[in-house]
Amino acid sequence: MGKYDKLLRRILSGKSDANVTFSDLRQLLIRLGFDERTKGDHHIFTKEGIEEILNLQPKGSMTKLYQVKQVRNLIVRYKLGPEHAE
Repeated sequence: MGKYDKLLRRILSGKSDANVTFSDLRQLLIRLGFDERTKGDHHIFTKEGIEEILNLQPKGSMTKLYQVKQVRNLIVRYKLGPEHAE
């Protein structure tokens, strides 16, 4: 199991939202097929077929708690991740 598979499982478990680095979350979203654009410290993620737009900003090197929850909800709602790949 790779680093990002472990991160995905950790995010989905909801047990360590405070321990997700921004760079790891950013890479996970890119691996899930999101496109990224930046404007200042705002990282905006979009993906074809997904209505919501994720607008994430780091807090130091970490991800804000509510933003980890947003990502988790999006992953669950749209069934993203290797277990849902066709």
